[in-house]
Amino acid sequence: MNQLTHTYILFVFLLLFSGCEKNDDGNNPDPGNSNGSDINGSVELVTDKARYNPGDDVVINADRSLSGEVMVRYRHLGQTLSEETLGGESWTWTLPNQDFKGYLVDVYGVVEGEEVIYGSVAIDASSDWTVFPRYGFLSEFSSEVTTDDIEKTLSFLNRCHINGIQYYDWLNKHHWPLKMNGEQPASTWLDIARREVAFNTVDAYIRSAKSLNMASMEYNLLFGAWDDFESDGVSTRWMLFSDKNHQFINKHDLDDNWGMSDIFLANPHNTNWQSYIFDKTSEVYEFLDFDGWHVDQLGNRGNVYDYDGNQVHLPSGYESFMTNLKDRFPDKKMALNAVDQYGQQEIMNSGVDFAYSEIWSYNSFEALSQVILDNHSMGGETRNTVLAAYMNYDMSNSTGYFNTPAVLLTDAVIFAFGGAHLELGEHMLANEYFPNNNLLMRADLKEGIVKFYDFLVAYQNLLRDGGEFNNPMVTSLDGQRSINSWPPQTGSIAAIGKKVNQKQVLHLINFGNANSLLWRDNSGTQQYPDEVKDFKIQIQTDHEVNNVWFASPDFDVGVAHSLGFEQSGNTVTITIPSMQYWGMVVME
Repeated sequence: MNQLTHTYILFVFLLLFSGCEKNDDGNNPDPGNSNGSDINGSVELVTDKARYNPGDDVVINADRSLSGEVMVRYRHLGQTLSEETLGGESWTWTLPNQDFKGYLVDVYGVVEGEEVIYGSVAIDASSDWTVFPRYGFLSEFSSEVTTDDIEKTLSFLNRCHINGIQYYDWLNKHHWPLKMNGEQPASTWLDIARREVAFNTVDAYIRSAKSLNMASMEYNLLFGAWDDFESDGVSTRWMLFSDKNHQFINKHDLDDNWGMSDIFLANPHNTNWQSYIFDKTSEVYEFLDFDGWHVDQLGNRGNVYDYDGNQVHLPSGYESFMTNLKDRFPDKKMALNAVDQYGQQEIMNSGVDFAYSEIWSYNSFEALSQVILDNHSMGGETRNTVLAAYMNYDMSNSTGYFNTPAVLLTDAVIFAFGGAHLELGEHMLANEYFPNNNLLMRADLKEGIVKFYDFLVAYQNLLRDGGEFNNPMVTSLDGQRSINSWPPQTGSIAAIGKKVNQKQVLHLINFGNANSLLWRDNSGTQQYPDEVKDFKIQIQTDHEVNNVWFASPDFDVGVAHSLGFEQSGNTVTITIPSMQYWGMVVME
């Protein structure tokens, strides 16, 4: 490990801890020193990487020294694997050898006979990041980006366990992504929007991300070319046309005052074009250690034709392109954006490593969940989904703040149905033009996001590792809130069932105060759900229950709690201790 890497990892911990917000809302008991511990309030924990291989050593750091009777516990789902007494602020845990498992580490003490959770952090042990993709983005690569900027951005992504990063608009020309100066890459170039890109900045991000076990995916269209494509060796015969007489190349018009060029489209079926752009991609891989290609398209282009006047079916062209791309670069990962689901079946047929959907017309929470279910089915129920779903979209044209409950309710739905949300980078994403950073995250959203991503990782084997959704009947017994089976209703808690091996999982998502069931929340008016405490419910079941446990990103930093229960025939009665947005019940 070189000196830069050592310095980088040190900065990750320092920057993360210095930027963490502490709770001051009274949700965490103040234990003082009644248990012989120096802990007072919550403890922020962070791991040294975003993802690990089975059997790796995990370095866990706390933002303060842990002394006295403080314990650390290592869990997989509802099972405690081991625990030990802690001292100091840094320690190591060796992961079990099982692949594709999620874990939760929590630090706790006993105060007046009651267990008090001080903090937690999740761990993903997966040898292949695309099995449980958690996708982030980068969009600023100028020479003005400093080492500190890189460290600050990646430290937060690391805390949220982001294991793959899309490098949006890092490239020069779409048909020649890496600008060359003779036999070597140019030091700088301009992207499509006339913004400077520095080779050293892109390279530094890739190297730093790799030290955190984050994959780096180069962004590019599969069929884009600038207006000088012929002078760079692209034949007009390879292009896509809006007419049968090859008079008008199909193109994506851009404002001349903004863009360097309109984007002219090549025919994805054309093997000459494929060979050309694959060669240019090979040039990228020669000089930049990207882990794969995040491929983009532009949605339904209407009736389009090849040079000879034959109508072109774009989705089958996408399948051909991606299949041949994998043959050319078998060791590189690949994903293709299904713009509003256009061509998704053919895309999934091509062998992409995960499903990626940019959402436009699927406006309701129910429709959003159906996209994830459809992708899972089209992928043979073996590949997970990432959604590019832009929150508070209409607000992104001016400065302001994200609506916290809108984001967290949307993430609760996406995560409960097994998806991930492309939303985190140098800023949170609100627009299809990723450099748009007009909206900021409030402190409660930033804190909530960390808890939600911990939950996504810790319980990934229930959320994203197979199973079959079902609809067990759930009834509220104390009148605090009504409950309805999915899809959601305003004024009610939505229940989502899922059978995973021998476990019946029940997700409860709180739409009790929701003023809309449209996830995007364009006006930023979604309401905070009320916290629900000691909430008594009855669940219908078809088998004998031996154990029930509950976890929520809103309660005790996601730690699983065993619940008492009463079973009478085919019903089980339990009391939910606390939840605000999302809670998960597991019956075994």
